[in-house]
Amino acid sequence: MRIIGGKYRSLTLAEFRGDDIRPTADRVKESLFDIIFRLVPSARVLDLFCGSGGLGLECISRGSRFVHFNDVSRDSLEVLKKNLKRLKDESGYKVTNLDFADCLHGLSENFDIIFLDPPYRLTAGNEALEIIASKKLLAAGGVAVLERDVPFSGEISGLEMYDERKYGKTYLNFFRPVE
Repeated sequence: MRIIGGKYRSLTLAEFRGDDIRPTADRVKESLFDIIFRLVPSARVLDLFCGSGGLGLECISRGSRFVHFNDVSRDSLEVLKKNLKRLKDESGYKVTNLDFADCLHGLSENFDIIFLDPPYRLTAGNEALEIIASKKLLAAGGVAVLERDVPFSGEISGLEMYDERKYGKTYLNFFRPVE
């Protein structure tokens, strides 16, 4: 796993080994950032199921002003902390070790980009989107990106799914606040 763009481009990142870890593939990450590139500089980002931090670290590298990393796994956060130490003079981030719902319920600020990449075996993505919509955590003009191994189905009151992309077995669903 590596950072693919920005000032830390090509920096190889530490990875956590295990059956529960599934970092976003470089080609999926590259396509994702090609889609959201206009939002990333100066963005406030929430990487809710951050794992070892690949998506949030990519945002830092590309000039986001703040990234909130959250994961329930202490092991994943230890790897994230190793990766954060490799970045020079970066201070625009926060790391929390909470269940996703507890993290979301504890937030009062909103974000320009929210990454939702829960373990595929969980259905936490839809629940997280519902909380994000009800608390209005996604800024006007912002995007929430849900990564799953199945297409999104259903509706989220307060959010509109405006795009879906498929890369091999990975689906990316893009949501924006309903005006």
